[in-house]
Amino acid sequence: MIVILGPTASGKTHLAALLAHRIGGEIISADSRQVYRGMNIGTGKDLDEYVVDGKAVPYHLIDLVEAGEKYNVHQFQLDAQRVLTEIEDRGNHPILCGGSGLYLNALLQGHSFTGIPTNPKLREMLEAYPHELLLKEFGKKTTAYSPLADTSTKKRTIRAIEINNFLDANPDFPIPETELPDFQVYGIDPSTKLRRERISRRLKERFDNGLIEEVKGLLAQGVPAQTLIYYGLEYKLITQYLTGEMILVEMKQRLETEIHRFAKRQMTFFRKMEKDGVDIRWLRNDQTTEDWVETIVENMNE
Repeated sequence: MIVILGPTASGKTHLAALLAHRIGGEIISADSRQVYRGMNIGTGKDLDEYVVDGKAVPYHLIDLVEAGEKYNVHQFQLDAQRVLTEIEDRGNHPILCGGSGLYLNALLQGHSFTGIPTNPKLREMLEAYPHELLLKEFGKKTTAYSPLADTSTKKRTIRAIEINNFLDANPDFPIPETELPDFQVYGIDPSTKLRRERISRRLKERFDNGLIEEVKGLLAQGVPAQTLIYYGLEYKLITQYLTGEMILVEMKQRLETEIHRFAKRQMTFFRKMEKDGVDIRWLRNDQTTEDWVETIVENMNE
């Protein structure tokens, strides 16, 4: 299995599609928001990328559920395992592609802490505390999950506390391990300047192509505003704009800033994956996407 990861607007999908076309591959999307139908522009599905030289490249785990429904990393693990088996049965090459670090890491690291049940009462209580206090609370218990936890945001820290508390109270809880084919991980890490230019350009294109109208349509279909806000970034800030919480200029400025910050957090997460044992081969920035394809193919044939 080939894994392609990188921050938003780095060209992951384009590389995955060219590679799949070259080697007879099928793409498995590792994106926490592209699973939702009707959320196309804001999540950057770019479905036209999956056609190379007039031939459709098979892709999976996109448009799985309706916007507003629940989907989580544990469900992703189950779906990815199912799709992996199907691709292997067809004799094709699986290519895992995405930027959702939690999804990628949960699959590649072979653990399933994601199956630990939620604790709504605990979550409600923890929501009242600032992130700094939550980090201190997380550090009070040490479990098998502690070194793997992502505490980069308040929401993720609350989940980490939830998992730690459960494991501390249930030390014999079995953690099933996932089985993966051999895999190679390739990373795209554009320069900060280039990444920022691409993010700004792509965001403008999304606004021009109807991003605000997409969010307005989801609200009109009955997707609750709070659910869209939960999805973050584009959906959060545009919903807040549409509900009168901020003006258009403010929303656009804040959104661009938040996407830049998000890309930086993605890279921080990928570096943490490396520290935790995932071997990421970073592709050279002085090469073209076609060069990257050749590099990956050569490594596959070693």
